[in-house]
Amino acid sequence: MRSIESVREILILEDLEETRRWLADIATAAFDGARVTFAESVGEASRILRERTFDLALLDLGLDDGSGLEILELLASRAARPVCVVTTIFDDDRSLFGALRAGADGYLLKGRPPAELTAALRGILSGQPPLSPSIARRILAHFAPIERTDPKLTAREAEVLTLVAKGFTVAATAEALSLSPNTVAGYVKEIYRKLRVNSRAEAAIEAQRRGLV
Repeated sequence: MRSIESVREILILEDLEETRRWLADIATAAFDGARVTFAESVGEASRILRERTFDLALLDLGLDDGSGLEILELLASRAARPVCVVTTIFDDDRSLFGALRAGADGYLLKGRPPAELTAALRGILSGQPPLSPSIARRILAHFAPIERTDPKLTAREAEVLTLVAKGFTVAATAEALSLSPNTVAGYVKEIYRKLRVNSRAEAAIEAQRRGLV
């Protein structure tokens, strides 16, 4: 995240009026005296950014005419770009890592308490990336090295894990690998045991760490 000494101009890209006002209250609590400009759509944000510069941009992902990712990509190559923070309800890996790849400096979940979000935004001035706690943990887990004692999967177990991580059901995995559903269910149970996971989502994270997806 680029260094910044003050936040005076803030852009909030959000299509819901109540949420815009809620985010504005949080932002102005974090940065006293800052001026907030609203954009309700990707198109409106693009027009505003052609005419003005900002210190901070709070960007929603799901909008009627596109995604805040489009604004991230628009700003990525600019020298005078704002600190860009995604503010969203989406806490899945695809949204998170897609935003980070597009150039997001932070990722905050709207469901968190206002005081927590205010503190996260204030951290920008000291160079701390604004991340919700669960998002920070997910990033650390994603990039953590695999321990040397990491259990080995057989080639067939790796194939099953790859498909499960891609969202295949047991039946679909069985069909893809020309196996019976009972056989696949046995593989899934063994994969869960070896990896010490208890859900499809946790298994998907492990598959990503192993470079299978």
